[in-house]
Amino acid sequence: MFALAQPRRRRRISLTPMIDVVFLLLVFFMLASRFDTDGALPLAITGAGAEWVGPPRLVDVTPTEIRLNGVATGPGALVGALNPLMPGPDATIVLRGRDGATLQALVDVMQRLRDAGLNNLALVE
Repeated sequence: MFALAQPRRRRRISLTPMIDVVFLLLVFFMLASRFDTDGALPLAITGAGAEWVGPPRLVDVTPTEIRLNGVATGPGALVGALNPLMPGPDATIVLRGRDGATLQALVDVMQRLRDAGLNNLALVE
């Protein structure tokens, strides 16, 4: 009779190259995409030799409150409390984040001051 050869074993398809390609695509798209839009905060940078005019205007932002010259002030009353201290609309206001305040809280105060027309802000550490 005929001698039939042993049936060949079927080779299994290797998934390793496909997994490598998928991971490379994943890394590429993660590096090439933007997950959030960046916003710019315009800050006026004044020279270190600029003279201070008028009374102090130091706004401390803490996690629980906003302080103007050490006195607790509500966010809505901040602009009203600053107005008597301002010799002019271009006077500098010093902002300082304190005791673990979030960046968002500081940005909210900056935006509130900008909306009120107080644009000369100095951010200190």
